[in-house]
Amino acid sequence: MANFALTFVHGPGWDDSLGIREQAGWTEHAAFMDGLLADGFVLLGGPVGDDGQTMHLVEASDENEVRRRVAEDPWAQAGLLEVGSIRLWRLWLDSRGGDSSA
Repeated sequence: MANFALTFVHGPGWDDSLGIREQAGWTEHAAFMDGLLADGFVLLGGPVGDDGQTMHLVEASDENEVRRRVAEDPWAQAGLLEVGSIRLWRLWLDSRGGDSSA
């Protein structure tokens, strides 16, 4: 398995007049993300800066798996979020343990 830095940006369905928890489908999106965390796909994540972008550290076999998994997000399907970037992330410093010399 590999680690990836995944960013999301607002899609065309995002309503700038509403807060994140007021967007359509918030409950379904939050449950979906909680599921990705529970099954070990998302390791950590949250907002970055103040421009509406989020970043997540995810673990997957390859970029295709990342794209496939996040495409199932209700907000992705509704156009509220889009993938901004997916980049392989070789973690050298990791307090969770494991080999940091790779």
